[in-house]
Amino acid sequence: MPTFLPDLIGIFGVIVIILAYVLLQLEKIDAKDLIFSILNTLGAFLIIVSLLYDWNLASFIMELTWMIVSLYGIWKYYKHTA
Repeated sequence: MPTFLPDLIGIFGVIVIILAYVLLQLEKIDAKDLIFSILNTLGAFLIIVSLLYDWNLASFIMELTWMIVSLYGIWKYYKHTA
């Protein structure tokens, strides 16, 4: 994989997470909306992918936690809509 590609993947992940937060603050989405959790899960996953090429334990723990909490949000959404 070209050396710049992991950075681009990580940057895209950051953009996705920031987008989720901006949409939340602009009241375009709600924290309980499925899209909020999906965007956060996707963003955290992409950052984790980039960390596999440029390891940082603290960032990995942060993003893994972010992804787990977001996956819980997705599970909770489907549990309440089923």
